[in-house]
Amino acid sequence: MAETKKPNGLQQILKPSAALSAVVGSAALSRGDAVSKVWAYIREHKLQNPANKREILADAKLKPVFDGKDKVTMFDMNKHLSKHLSK
Repeated sequence: MAETKKPNGLQQILKPSAALSAVVGSAALSRGDAVSKVWAYIREHKLQNPANKREILADAKLKPVFDGKDKVTMFDMNKHLSKHLSK
């Protein structure tokens, strides 16, 4: 008999905020998918600081997600994203 596993924190389906939807789309998605889509956006728009690859430079779409900050570290990015994902 197979047990149905409860999805872990990265697999749970969440709804993005309006600010995050501007970057990843409005469809519900897992936290892992949201992070992947934000990274794809960062690479596509060349938003990593060339002098310090750990820094993400916010453009007009990312600034509201990053609480109005001009740049955040890749480690802080996940804290900001979690504020924009809800059940």
